[in-house]
Amino acid sequence: MTTERPNKTSSRSAIRVAVVQAAPLLFDRDATLTKAEILIQEAASHGAQLLLFPEAFIPCYPRGLSFGMVVGSRSPEGRALWQRYWEHSIAIPSDATDRLAEAAGGASVYVAIGVVERDTAFSGGTLYCTLLYLGPDGRVLGKHRKLKPTGAERLIWGEGDGSTLTVLETELGMIGGLICWENYMPLARATMYAKGVDIYLAPTADARDTWQATLRHIACEGRCFVLGCNQFVTKDMYPEDLPLRHELREKPEVMCRGGSAVVSPLGEMLAGPLYGEEGILYADLDREELIRSKVDFDAVGHYARPDIFQLCVDERPRRPLETV
Repeated sequence: MTTERPNKTSSRSAIRVAVVQAAPLLFDRDATLTKAEILIQEAASHGAQLLLFPEAFIPCYPRGLSFGMVVGSRSPEGRALWQRYWEHSIAIPSDATDRLAEAAGGASVYVAIGVVERDTAFSGGTLYCTLLYLGPDGRVLGKHRKLKPTGAERLIWGEGDGSTLTVLETELGMIGGLICWENYMPLARATMYAKGVDIYLAPTADARDTWQATLRHIACEGRCFVLGCNQFVTKDMYPEDLPLRHELREKPEVMCRGGSAVVSPLGEMLAGPLYGEEGILYADLDREELIRSKVDFDAVGHYARPDIFQLCVDERPRRPLETV
């Protein structure tokens, strides 16, 4: 595990953040929970107060797999793969979230980690791509369900609603964010800005060079610190007995190269981007920079025109059943 540590800022208002670029033990919830616990302790030992893990870290982002679905048909092998993915997903709350909360509490850090969440409120047959928030007091603080899965992700994940557009008020500042290509939804970003986000979290599965431009744009637009976090995954990490593993034969050896980074409110790179290996990026954020950055631009303040443009956000939970 490599560690990259920028120089500390001299400001007394500085807080240390860590971005964990790592791969899970793919399709293995319990082993990945153990890895997450170790990484939380490692980052905390380097002074981190807030940790970000990648999108769908537990149990994995199933890159390259079709789940046996094409328009008009599904396969038995794809259903078997889906079952394995479902069995290693996480219910909220559960023993798995208890473990993560205890790890955060034991290290006295805030943790935001991408999980594949199993719905327990109704049928239990839907999975969501979720960002789970855990506190230094050992509690689950909240979650955000991805509003719009991208492309083929829509075959395996459901859509979240407005009730989990979460921004947390903490002693480190206002913490919130969006997952992967949700960050290309202008109105979703505007919602985060309007809620006063200071530290904007952007876990992703996008390893393209253009993603760095996205992170820097969000930082400049929102005048916030942006933490981007991706996985580094190779093909040999996939279990040999995985249904439909043969679909990976023609895929590159490096399935996801990473690209994690930390960006300042004026779009400057504070750490990263990190490519080609697992590692933890550390950065020290000067909270006073948030104030200084807004002298010339504030997307929801002096640079807004609410007399012309207004955003209405429906934050009611959308349930399939209401009883009276």
